[in-house]
Amino acid sequence: MAIEIIVLILAILGVIAAYYIFKTATKLIVNTVLGLILLAVSNIVFNAGIDYNIYTVLVCALGGIPGAVLVILLHMLGIAF
Repeated sequence: MAIEIIVLILAILGVIAAYYIFKTATKLIVNTVLGLILLAVSNIVFNAGIDYNIYTVLVCALGGIPGAVLVILLHMLGIAF
């Protein structure tokens, strides 16, 4: 009887932990997609000429919207990308 209760408590804790992990992951995925969309829109609308290479995509994917703004600013200043 005690083993079943312990397993039930561990299962409930596992579900709670998975909920918080997926909740955080969802926010990161949304931020990544928005950053990549911002980079593509700035390239299309303003004809920025930013190349899509592994570094640009990684900065936008890891940084999200601030990463895309950073890539755009660095490109406009002629420093990188």
